[in-house]
Amino acid sequence: MRSHSRTFKGTPHVQDFWPSFTDVMSTVAMLLFFLMLLAYIQSIMTGRRLEFFRLELENTRLQLSQTNDDLDVSRLDLDAARLDLNQIRTSLEDTRWILMETEDEIALKAEALKNLEDEIDRSRDAIELGRLQLALSQMEIEAQQDIIDKSNLELGELRVRLSEIAVFRLSILEKVRSSIESAIGKYTEAGEERVAIGPNANIIINETLLFDYASAAVKDDAKQLLDSLAIAFETLLDNQETRLYIDYISVEGHTDAIGAADYNRGLSAERAVSVVNYIMQSNPALEEKYASYFGIGGFSKFRPLAGGDDPDSMAKNRRIEIAVVIKDGSIKDMIDEYLNEAGR
Repeated sequence: MRSHSRTFKGTPHVQDFWPSFTDVMSTVAMLLFFLMLLAYIQSIMTGRRLEFFRLELENTRLQLSQTNDDLDVSRLDLDAARLDLNQIRTSLEDTRWILMETEDEIALKAEALKNLEDEIDRSRDAIELGRLQLALSQMEIEAQQDIIDKSNLELGELRVRLSEIAVFRLSILEKVRSSIESAIGKYTEAGEERVAIGPNANIIINETLLFDYASAAVKDDAKQLLDSLAIAFETLLDNQETRLYIDYISVEGHTDAIGAADYNRGLSAERAVSVVNYIMQSNPALEEKYASYFGIGGFSKFRPLAGGDDPDSMAKNRRIEIAVVIKDGSIKDMIDEYLNEAGR
């Protein structure tokens, strides 16, 4: 600057530019140094900052890696949780279906329980009704039992009355047989019973005592027996009380199984006719007074006493039976009399 002053004040001379260039260069060098120093400082600071940033970045990377690991673990946990959630959802869905089914079952059971309660109520009502009906039935049974007891008692008495009729009928036959036996004896010379009472309570006279084989003519040896029979029937029918119960006296002829049925039917009927004709001829008073009480029947071989075909069985089947038939009206009168006495 002084040079500029000298130049400006003194005489003109050649100007020296070097010091100014030196100054400029120094200034530039100092600026460059300063800039370099600044750049160095800045570089140091930037390096430190970069190192800090690098450390921060490394730390961040580590944290990020740790975060990634945690994220992976969390993802695994999330996947496991998702699986658990799916299982829980599935279990909840199953549970929901089970609950729905359970609700349906509960509803059905509730309805069934209600129906059962209704049925129990109906059964209880039916039981109560049954008890009432049972009580009424018991009363009816007791009443019926009283009636049955009275009926049994009455039937017992009626049975006694009816048995008396049977005994009465049998007593008539016994009187006839006793009358015959007292007149001519009980047995023949051959030891045969002249008159027997059969299982059907009929007088049975063996055919051999009355007729020859295949004959309807009364044998002479049988006439005394029939004479006694005619007298016995007259004596029997003379009793008015006895006669009231007698409907008719049936004289029946029976043959064995030998020969044709139509022949045996005719023979059995002819023998019955021969017996009735003889007793009426033997005792005209019997025919005069009581002929209307006698009937005739021929049964051929169809009502055998013995089922065999041996000689003894055949001989038993050839017979004359005399049945005393009691009036049905007499029995009815006896029953009516009994019922009237019983208050019916």
